[in-house]
Amino acid sequence: MKSCLIVDDSKVIRKVSRHILENLGFTVDEAENGKLGLEACDNAMPDVILLDWNMPVMSGIDFLTHLRQRDGGDKPKVVFCTTENDVEHIREAINAGADEYVMKPFDHETLQIKLQLVGFA
Repeated sequence: MKSCLIVDDSKVIRKVSRHILENLGFTVDEAENGKLGLEACDNAMPDVILLDWNMPVMSGIDFLTHLRQRDGGDKPKVVFCTTENDVEHIREAINAGADEYVMKPFDHETLQIKLQLVGFA
């Protein structure tokens, strides 16, 4: 079964994302910040990571930089989920190793399309 890790400090976003992902056939784990997200990846590397940009403890960009340096950290497809929508932020996310980018708030259809673009769903 496909696995996804949601790394977001918003409990509401994690809940909504989990609902969408489970309906798409994913098993889902959650982390409320980048540090906990990296710990989850060390325990079991997911197939896909939905990643928030602005979080306490460790930002999404810092998480992604650390993830891509780990053994197996090149494997997960990372979809940045954020309210940041300017070209500079998108470029920074892609340069850091993100595979796709989705704006909050998003719905089932939008997330499904993004997951299809990275080879899932």
